[in-house]
Amino acid sequence: MEGASGGRSHTDQELSQEDRSCFCMDPKLNPSGKRAFRIQVKGVVQGVGFRPFVHNLATSLELTGFVLNSSEGVLIHVEGAPPDRVESFLHRFTKELPPLASVEALETTEVEPTGHLEFSIRESLSTGGGYVLVSPDIALCPDCKREMEDPSDRRYAYPFINCTNCGPRYTIIESVPYDRPHTTMRVFPMCPKCRSEYLDPANRRFHAQPISCPECGPTLWLVPSEKFVGPDSDQIHGTRQALEKARFLLKQSRILAIKGLGGFHLACDATNHEAVRRLREAKRKSNKPFAVMCKDLETARRYVFVGKQEESILCSPKSPICLLPRKEGSTGVSPLVAPGNRYLGVMLPYTPLHRLLFGEGIQILVMTSGNWSEEPILAENQEALIQLAPLVDGFLLHDREIHVRLDDSVVRVFLGGEQVVRRARGFVPSPIDLGKNHPQVIGCGAHLKNTFCLIRDRFAILSQHIGDLENLECMEFFTQVLEHLKQLYRVEPVAIAHDMHPDYLSTRWAMAQKGKRRMAVQHHHAHVVSCMAEWGLEDPVIGVAFDGTGYGLDGAVWGGEFLVADRVSFKRAAHLAYVPLLGSETAVREPWRMALSHMWAAGLEKSEILQWAFPWGEDRAWNLLLMAEKKLHSPPTSSAGRLFDAVSSILGICHKISFEGEAAVNLEMLSDPSEPGLYEFDILNGDPVLVDPAPVIRSIWSQRQRGERVSALGGRFHNGVAKMVARVCGKIRSTESLHKVCLSGGVFQNSLLLEKTVSALEDQGFQVYVHRRVPTNDGGVSLGQAVVGASLLEDGDEVPRGVQGPGNGPWAS
Repeated sequence: MEGASGGRSHTDQELSQEDRSCFCMDPKLNPSGKRAFRIQVKGVVQGVGFRPFVHNLATSLELTGFVLNSSEGVLIHVEGAPPDRVESFLHRFTKELPPLASVEALETTEVEPTGHLEFSIRESLSTGGGYVLVSPDIALCPDCKREMEDPSDRRYAYPFINCTNCGPRYTIIESVPYDRPHTTMRVFPMCPKCRSEYLDPANRRFHAQPISCPECGPTLWLVPSEKFVGPDSDQIHGTRQALEKARFLLKQSRILAIKGLGGFHLACDATNHEAVRRLREAKRKSNKPFAVMCKDLETARRYVFVGKQEESILCSPKSPICLLPRKEGSTGVSPLVAPGNRYLGVMLPYTPLHRLLFGEGIQILVMTSGNWSEEPILAENQEALIQLAPLVDGFLLHDREIHVRLDDSVVRVFLGGEQVVRRARGFVPSPIDLGKNHPQVIGCGAHLKNTFCLIRDRFAILSQHIGDLENLECMEFFTQVLEHLKQLYRVEPVAIAHDMHPDYLSTRWAMAQKGKRRMAVQHHHAHVVSCMAEWGLEDPVIGVAFDGTGYGLDGAVWGGEFLVADRVSFKRAAHLAYVPLLGSETAVREPWRMALSHMWAAGLEKSEILQWAFPWGEDRAWNLLLMAEKKLHSPPTSSAGRLFDAVSSILGICHKISFEGEAAVNLEMLSDPSEPGLYEFDILNGDPVLVDPAPVIRSIWSQRQRGERVSALGGRFHNGVAKMVARVCGKIRSTESLHKVCLSGGVFQNSLLLEKTVSALEDQGFQVYVHRRVPTNDGGVSLGQAVVGASLLEDGDEVPRGVQGPGNGPWAS
């Protein structure tokens, strides 16, 4: 490719020896001996100390030129002599990057020297149509932590300390280039000391846009709740006084709303059973686990197992919530924090404010999202004071505006690596590199655990966790974040990929957009392609998509699917046998209905079923059986998630849920991972192959009636599902000659099932791909939708090609 002056241009991140030898210019052609290059860098290169790094490297080599931020990344002009110094710069600057920087694309063009006398950092340049990859918010770095704990430092105990290596990014940025006037920090004029640091390229706070100190930065205050202290109570201003009062309230069994990095948390002492009970009754009204924040690693180790990988995650710049196995026999944390769960969601203090909350007598805090259930996290002081008042005894507030609200991310360790469960703070808006350019498309995501995905060039930009699109507030959050990311990345999608379900709010939103191509993508195809895109797979794979609900091509509720899929098409190669979803959505909330449905489909005697269902009323159970027989108000479902619900209820574990997936989670928690036995599914040849769980249900029922241990039966069920997946994939391989399997869908959040399934498949010689950077649940569906949509545009199609086979109408089984 020709550069601006006829020289060579390079897009590799590092220059090879061959590249450098080609740059050795003949001295007769350049009598001055100087060489000059213009370098355009794209990636996470703004707000991460990249410009001072370039400045210091260039000046150390006695080179001249400039570096500046632009709407497209960073632009560098470097020149000097002798030539080997310039070559050294070109070689080193991609190898010695600042810790938070990453180079995604690099274009280097040799140009004529222009006679710069020094190397300078210039004002930012805004160019139309360009975009830059924005850094996620970064946890408190070791240097800032040391300063904050040093009584002689001017930022001692300052709750908003930061530098180019840590602090808010995505939550405060309003537009690019990433400069202070384009952030919510613009309202805080820097004091002379901060400005001196901000302008010093040798200082680690050089152009740290959130830079501040106690003299010029945001302030902290505490507002007692009227219901706790009365309407005439004064607010408490001043960092030290507000923090002292907050710690006092937490030690007195009180609940606080605390404004953090991306929104409000509700916090209380996790060891205080009464405080946790009050919070659960007021906010959650369900058994869904709370996350906790531990003072430090030593504290965390008292309650959970923390290995090297877990420690690395907890202490990383992302600093997410990490799901960690509890230590057997550990006491102290209220059992109401995570009822019946073997895991505890743990994070460490990732902001200076959080760190300052811990003191004598406070070691571990519940730290859950500041919202009402099923609504977005709150981020503004006034709305929090109004909406959270019934839940809390006080508010710890600050005046740094949050431009983009952002929940905590959730990860776990699976087979030695990090696996994202909820993608938000620390991960967003870092993109997924698709490896090549694609058209600009948006994937609208799913109904539950919604995210959306924008494609710009080779990057898929996933939004943060939006939540369940079941109310106006969540839909407004969806549109706010969408407009923000479109503006940051200069994206205007030419097409919209959405779920097939006509009643989802995301589908309705897609249908309301004018002048855009719209593509309905089957839910489970999107799941599989999401996994393919994460791993850069293009050729067809066997996709196993197990979840609770997905609109099928035949109008049934799918969820136990084996697909032969690529990025534009799929064939339904096998699926779980249909059973009636008794009462439609009610059966999702009441797993005992799914148990009754599966028992009926398995051919158990009506008298046995009615006797088992006695607690819910004989007449009610009888009517449900009539509904099943007559196929009334009972859409057919092949859902693997509903099968797990049924088994959970048959075993007496969970009959009604208080949060999505509760029955299956409780089944996993009570299953014995060391159980060697298994249950066999019937696998019936056909097109598609039919997987019948009837013999499994009959075995579980009879063994439970004999009084066998629930943990053993649960273990056998997990083993049976894993073996069934391997057997069905083997059948598909024999006809399709495919050796790669992608596992996706919310059922594979079950780590016991996932580990056993991966092992069973690998034993059969399959290459197995599971999600790592994108949630396996519906939080990853938008990526698959967007990639399907973009691939269809490239192929000149507008309708995904899905084939379900001739023999699988809704009640063909």
